[in-house]
Amino acid sequence: MLGSIIDFIGESYLCAKNIYNIIGTVLSIMLAYKAIYWAIGFLFTRKFKPAKNYHKYGILIAARNEEAVIGNLLDSINKQDYPKEHLTVFVVADNCTDDTAGVARKYGAKVYERQDPTRRTKGFALQFLFENIKRDYGIESFEGYFIFDADNLLNKNYITKMNDAFDSGEKIITSYRNTKNFDENWIASTYALHWIRSIRSNHRARSVLHLATNIQGTGFLFANEIVKNGWNYTGLTEDRALTADAVARGYQITYQDEAEFFDEQPISLKVALRQRLRWSKGHLLAFLETGPKLFVNIFFGKFFIKDKWGIEDKKRGFFSGLLESIRHRFASYDTLMQLTPLVVFNFARWLLVSVLIYACFSYGNGVTAYLFGGSSIFAKFLSFIFNKPIITINSGISAFFLSMLLAIWLRLLYRMGAYIKNMWVAIYVFIVERHRIKKIPFLKKVLFTLTWPTFDIIGRYTTYFAIFKKVEWKPIPHTSKVTIDEVDTSNGVK
Repeated sequence: MLGSIIDFIGESYLCAKNIYNIIGTVLSIMLAYKAIYWAIGFLFTRKFKPAKNYHKYGILIAARNEEAVIGNLLDSINKQDYPKEHLTVFVVADNCTDDTAGVARKYGAKVYERQDPTRRTKGFALQFLFENIKRDYGIESFEGYFIFDADNLLNKNYITKMNDAFDSGEKIITSYRNTKNFDENWIASTYALHWIRSIRSNHRARSVLHLATNIQGTGFLFANEIVKNGWNYTGLTEDRALTADAVARGYQITYQDEAEFFDEQPISLKVALRQRLRWSKGHLLAFLETGPKLFVNIFFGKFFIKDKWGIEDKKRGFFSGLLESIRHRFASYDTLMQLTPLVVFNFARWLLVSVLIYACFSYGNGVTAYLFGGSSIFAKFLSFIFNKPIITINSGISAFFLSMLLAIWLRLLYRMGAYIKNMWVAIYVFIVERHRIKKIPFLKKVLFTLTWPTFDIIGRYTTYFAIFKKVEWKPIPHTSKVTIDEVDTSNGVK
């Protein structure tokens, strides 16, 4: 009976394999536009004219046990070349057991202390902060709000440059994320390279095309209308939730390349794995929460957008209205593609077709395959060295289990090839961003190029685990003593 079931499943292998390949081709076509992003990102970025007006901003910082670094951030804010009377700094000392609040007050920040161990995410801390700002000042007292992490440092012209973009009419703006501990170890370097890759592969092109790039945790500005009904992004990744919701509501999200800040990256593998697992879980939740809205918007336009946007659309001419509709629909599609956990979908179809159904097929037909099959550069290299060895297994239970092992082995060869191929990104970043990356010894650059692909590998496997694991928000420790005077690039490249 069991053998008959296996044979029955195996008979569907050729059909299943064809469907598998068709799906792969369709997904490749659906993501082909990303190549255009890379090309635009290499050549162009959006520029903004100097602002005619100084706008009034609230600067928000959510901090938990950050007394070691928050002073340096506040010092960099106090050194901004923007008029001080237009800036108010707010800090929420969130479940702190150190003197974060005292240090923040010493530098002139308005501090609110919060103790709520049951709601521990950064999103809840920001929600608490906005509630207090609404009560004590009013949300509309500030035209826009900046969000920073306590470990950040700002170039002295950062707010001036962001104000240029805001004054042009942009409602949500992100900025250039550099790393103050880029060369501390290989783990920090993978993060640093990732942020700059995002700039070159996404932010620059989306900004040029007036689409919607993605918010990445810190270093961004938005208009007060975004939070007129409060801050509602309290999940594990509040940045991804804000991005998806804003795009679904019709907002553009632009990028200001001239506004540069510095971030501290993890140096512990344990901490990095914990953070990446939280990101993965948060991304999955954001897909479930906002993915359906984005999907509907692709086909029906601004389906979820309230009266304000409807009134603005009525003011447009036919052609400008048509262009806006196309822009919004494509931005929704682009954001949906970014949110969709394609690594999970691809893994599931590989497991079903290439492992399970193929094993059933091999049970009745045996196996004849190249041991180093596949199109990856690594597989081709091994085939050249070992003269394309062929493995043959007769039909039966041995073929069933050994074909599974063969499928896994070929998958590993493919992944190793992808790992090697991905190193070009690090080389590309080191070349095109050489003026903004701190000077690093050549041998360290070689090491960081070799270890860089682990960033995507970790992201892939934490996404698999995140499907099944309950994840809680935990703070990332920051200890770097670097000050803005050591890294500021606003007066030229260092």
